[in-house]
Amino acid sequence: MATKTKPSAGKQIIDILTERNQTIVTAESCTGGMVASALTDIPGASAAIYGGYVTYANSAKSRMIQVQPRLIRDYGAVSNQVARAMADGARNTARVDYAVAVTGIAGPDGGSEKKPVGLVYVAVSSELATVVIEHRFGDLGRDAIRKATVEAALDLVLQVLTSDPPKP
Repeated sequence: MATKTKPSAGKQIIDILTERNQTIVTAESCTGGMVASALTDIPGASAAIYGGYVTYANSAKSRMIQVQPRLIRDYGAVSNQVARAMADGARNTARVDYAVAVTGIAGPDGGSEKKPVGLVYVAVSSELATVVIEHRFGDLGRDAIRKATVEAALDLVLQVLTSDPPKP
């Protein structure tokens, strides 16, 4: 007897959003569009994906999704505060139901004692709240950190979607 495999997080996200007639946008720094790519790999994603912002430069975070430059100056681009502002800014700019944002240090350079390579913040913004999770993946190498970030982002979106009540 064949066992049924659980659908991927991306497929579950697309299915839930499509069923609810809702949309999501991505705001990405360290992943450079990989979260959007993972979601758009799913057939039928166009019903749920609004688009994505790749805000690699600090100025792009401010200009494209209205992250206040003072937040970047005071806390750094890789911070809870900036991840939250990225998610909220992307959701408000795109006028969608959800936004997922990622910012981190994928390496091999750019880390410090306080903010080491592998430090990543993932945020999901909805009408109800914005959730930010800090991850410390360690210095796994650039590719592994970026892949782990995509997985963490999709997992957090799925957690938020399954805890948010559907709109009537």
